[in-house]
Amino acid sequence: MDQIYEQHLWGGVAFDFYSGFGSHNPEITATYLEAVTSFLKAFQKPLAVCDLGCGDFNIGKHLAIHTDTYVAIDIVEKLITRNKKLFNIEGLEFCCLDIAKDELPAADCAILRQVLQHLSNAEIKQVVKKLVKYKYLIVTEHIPLGNFTPNKDIISGQGIRLKQNSGVNILEAPFNLKIKDKKTLNAYVLQHNKGRIVTTLYRF
Repeated sequence: MDQIYEQHLWGGVAFDFYSGFGSHNPEITATYLEAVTSFLKAFQKPLAVCDLGCGDFNIGKHLAIHTDTYVAIDIVEKLITRNKKLFNIEGLEFCCLDIAKDELPAADCAILRQVLQHLSNAEIKQVVKKLVKYKYLIVTEHIPLGNFTPNKDIISGQGIRLKQNSGVNILEAPFNLKIKDKKTLNAYVLQHNKGRIVTTLYRF
């Protein structure tokens, strides 16, 4: 992941760190932020949130202000160091962790925004088994249009499963996450048959 940022493999050469167009294109981010903010603001008592893959925090900075506490996690140490210097919000904490290997912080709600799509099935399995500790889970994934074969395996890194007509579905094999219910919060269809970005709320 360090190499992805250092070589700007997700674009954004004018930025020191750039987490991709999905975190910066206003057509994508505006509706996502509206949907997730609406969910967070629906509670009389603000939720404690754990952001499992905060990236450059261009998204998280808008969400953290609507929470009781917000723990933002990323595996890239230099990125976490940079985020700590740039963002100072009450209740906000940054941590450098490997979400597949390390213990995850306690919270009411976890956010996984376009993170699992870059991980191998083995790493996703390690993450998924930890998610039941949260009451709510908000997952955003870039998936193909129409029907597709879920969860084809890849090597963890820059790419995703889209070219294989696949995408991550944590309710399907080999992950089989058990939930009480789910709700689609937001869906954005990309141009030129490049799939859709879907945000789903799961409740345990």
